Formats: sequence, structure tokens, C-alpha cells
Amino acid sequence: MKTVLILGAAGQISSYLVSELLKETDFKLKLFARNATKRINVTDPSRETVIDGDFNDTQTLTIAMKGVDAVYLNEMRDLPSVKKIVSAMDDNGVKQFIGATVLGIEDEVKGAFGNWNTSMIESSITRRKKTAAVIKDSDLDYTILRLAWLFNDDKNTAYEITDSGQPFGGTEVSRQAVAKLITAILKDETGKYARQSLGVNEPNTNFDKPSFY
Repeated sequence: MKTVLILGAAGQISSYLVSELLKETDFKLKLFARNATKRINVTDPSRETVIDGDFNDTQTLTIAMKGVDAVYLNEMRDLPSVKKIVSAMDDNGVKQFIGATVLGIEDEVKGAFGNWNTSMIESSITRRKKTAAVIKDSDLDYTILRLAWLFNDDKNTAYEITDSGQPFGGTEVSRQAVAKLITAILKDETGKYARQSLGVNEPNTNFDKPSFY
């Protein structure tokens, strides 16, 4: 039985991911977040373990990695934290890493939408290029998810992916769709997602900016 450590488990994507994994798999889940016991509602205590912690707390992070098969990081924002996570994974022999980040870190967003996206999150793109480089330079079996602009819609779980070197495919995607993709990656046993950086968007959303802006 696979055990997945979800870092940033109180985040919105993580919340949808936990629900999806409980429904679609028999995986054990470790839910790691600041003030986790106050922020996370456990629905299956036999499969969910809540861990209060900070990504920069090396001791707690290392303990959380014990017996883990895969790690999902809900936000690849902070460079020191990402370095500590990689180190803790290495120390515990954990290989599979999935990390959510922003679109634009590979200069892959073109045209009017690319210009709009850069104007909105240029500083975020610059920071996350650095965290993505740490992951790519590691020996982890990573999957980096470059996410389109996010919204919530339980009835909209459609997504498409683009590879590195391809133009980004659309402007938006639901968090529920992202959770379904992460679940598919965690369930996959072929290794086809390993060492991949994937753009993630809803099909047929090739707009100049997201529809909700």
C-alpha cells in the first residue's frame, strides 16, 4: 500500500486531492501543514495522519518522510524550503515528487495571454524558476505541474497537459481537475510522468486572459 506525504495539506488543491485519493485509491495519507490539527478535517482516521509542521523544520520534515513512497508539494514558492524537502527525501530514500507551480517558468506562455500573465505574476515566475531548477537538478523522479490560472468548480474536472518545449495550452484550470491529474500520476506505475515538467490547463481555454478576469 502506497503512502503519500502531502506538504501544504491545508491548501485548496490539497483538500481536493485528499478527497480524490480517499475515493479512488487505498493509499495512506500524511497531511503536513502549519497548525494542521486546527485546519484539516480528517474523514478517515485509519488512512489519514495529520502532522503539524513547517517546511523549514528539518527534524519534523524528516520524521514525516519515514515510510513515505511519494511526496506532493502544494506550492513550490520558497527556495530554502524546497531545498530542505529535497534533502529530507534523499535522506529517507523517497524518490517520487510532485510539485505544483505557476505557468511561465519555462517562458512557454505566448501571445497576448503570455504578456498578461507576465504582467500579473512576473516576480512569482522569477522565484519559481529557481525552485524548479532545484527539483530538476535533483535525482528525484519528479513531476512539476505548471498550472494555469486556478478556480473552483466541482463539475469541471477537464484538463490537458503540454510538455516542456511546447507552448502553454490555455488560460485556466479548476483545482478539482488538478487533483484528478495528481491522483492519476500517483496511481501510475509505468513511470511515464517521471522527470517531467507538465503544463496543465482546461481544454479550449485559449483566451487572452482567464475568463474570470
